[in-house]
Amino acid sequence: MYLSYQGIKQEKGDSIVVHDELVMESPFSIAINAEPWTVTMQTPGAEKVLAAGLLLTEGITKHLKPQDLDWVWGKKEEGNEVLLNINIQNRQDALSNRRSLMSIASCGICGKTSFELPEGSLLNPSKMELDFSLLWSSFQASQKLFAKSGGSHAAALANDQNEMITIFEDIGRHNAVDKCIGDLWLKGKLDEAKILLVSGRISYEIISKCFMARIPAIAAVSAPSSMAVDFAKEWGIQLWGFCREGRQTQYA
Repeated sequence: MYLSYQGIKQEKGDSIVVHDELVMESPFSIAINAEPWTVTMQTPGAEKVLAAGLLLTEGITKHLKPQDLDWVWGKKEEGNEVLLNINIQNRQDALSNRRSLMSIASCGICGKTSFELPEGSLLNPSKMELDFSLLWSSFQASQKLFAKSGGSHAAALANDQNEMITIFEDIGRHNAVDKCIGDLWLKGKLDEAKILLVSGRISYEIISKCFMARIPAIAAVSAPSSMAVDFAKEWGIQLWGFCREGRQTQYA
């Protein structure tokens, strides 16, 4: 998931040759019923859970089960693009939610042709007693790709016992979130997820993914956006930001 690149490091007037491990980024194409749906930039690996999470948080598999999907894999001979076609019976309407452009790694909402709010009832507030010290200690210790490259984001889902039940790293925050959600959905354990941990900032699309996956709480290392706070309040999601160095700020 990383490659070594040579560079010239300059510091205090001196220059030295270095070999740094850089996080990989490559395209991943998804088609639904043989019709192109999206191309997203991602860190290679765990493509099935990424696709599963993305389809769920976009509302396409909202009323489906993992066994309702038929996965057909491929790969372009030139380059490293992974190809996936998902056959969904009687789900031609899924293409109405297709993306017209490439979704870049830094933006989970890029490429959409319109802005539509997810539908669903308010979430029930999380009743778990949060142990931020335990959560963040486990979360940070598990970020192996970041420790190697310094260029990845991470997301994790924890249960009501403050135990991490899945964690993924990716060059994109939203990809890491989708991989966590897709992993538990495919395992039939998504209802165990009570809080989402994210290594960066929180913007609208991350709150939206929590809502679609019915995750009642989210905590981030960095700041939330204004829309993230507004919709967290609207949908009943508990939201914490600036969770680091023994402190955190609750916004919703």
